[in-house]
Amino acid sequence: MNRFRTTLIAIVAAGMAACGDAAVEDAPATTGSDTGAQSASTKPQSPVAIDYRIIGAPIVGQPLAIDIEVRSLIGPQPIRLQYRINDSTAMELAEAQPSQVSIAPMADNAPTVQQVSLVPLREGRLFLNVAASVDVDDGMISTAIAIPVQVGAAPRQPETNGALSTDENGDAVRSLPANES
Repeated sequence: MNRFRTTLIAIVAAGMAACGDAAVEDAPATTGSDTGAQSASTKPQSPVAIDYRIIGAPIVGQPLAIDIEVRSLIGPQPIRLQYRINDSTAMELAEAQPSQVSIAPMADNAPTVQQVSLVPLREGRLFLNVAASVDVDDGMISTAIAIPVQVGAAPRQPETNGALSTDENGDAVRSLPANES
């Protein structure tokens, strides 16, 4: 049960961190009406704070460096970083760039900077996914972030599927074709 609870908390924390909400805020204490007991609720916290800085202008076929700044929010445990690109036709890690590294946090809780080198293979908005994991007593907790990389001046084009039409009530309806095998 503890492993399930830890995993659930880690997933919620990762989702909040991806939205940029990794701060912890204490809610005001509330008093129970019958017992007088107090309880305080807090927002789930990401185990690792992740910030980034893209160095230079992303150009197709040219190596690009991204500084990734990590700081443990739960203690001095080693942090495991994993880099992933979902679309291998759009971007790839540079030849000498490992896809996973393990770092030891600084003694004074200062951020540690890791530089990632990648190569954009086409124009458009591309993403580098970074996951940070920390081992704890009940298992492992993680947080993740998707770093957007805008290559070139190509605007983001939304893809439309199907045909747009109007039904008998005047409402817009998008008809999607069936997959033909």
